[in-house]
Amino acid sequence: MKICIFGAASNKINQKYIDEVEKLGEYLAENGHSLVFGAGANGLMGAAARGFKRKGGKIYGVIPTFFREECVEVIYTECDELIYTETMSERKAKMEDLADAFIIVPGGIGTFEEFYEVLTLKQLGRHTKPIAIYDIDGYYDKLEEFMEYSMQEGFINEVCREIYACVGNPQEAAQYIENDKPIKRSIRDLKNG
Repeated sequence: MKICIFGAASNKINQKYIDEVEKLGEYLAENGHSLVFGAGANGLMGAAARGFKRKGGKIYGVIPTFFREECVEVIYTECDELIYTETMSERKAKMEDLADAFIIVPGGIGTFEEFYEVLTLKQLGRHTKPIAIYDIDGYYDKLEEFMEYSMQEGFINEVCREIYACVGNPQEAAQYIENDKPIKRSIRDLKNG
């Protein structure tokens, strides 16, 4: 499977996250998967790529041309295929199209936005691809609490619990994405309104 990993682009994070995402990349590559990612060399994007590369996994990087032209981010140069887009929206769309599954690792605003976009698209029946949140050291505990609160308050339909999973290690992430079955629910079952 081609697995899209969304995560932090910054190195200004605790080393434990970098180490764990490198292990995730290694594990997924050892199990025959390929990486689709935002082509950054730093942070958890770079960690995922290094892990995949170390174990011989194929790597597809997708990045807007202005990142290169304006030196926005250091580009991971060891991609098997490096795809340039004009805009951030095109970048996300390309990664979504290439991917068979998504794993969200710790990140900031961009990662949250990427997670909610693929989640919304799944809720609306635009894809049936597995979505796993890799909750390293409780990073996403508050997000999960917020999702539960939103369900209790009626802003998110409770059956949306079925369209993604929160996992605690690379093995659980792989098991979930490899064995996820498309849900048998209509858009109306998943969406309030």
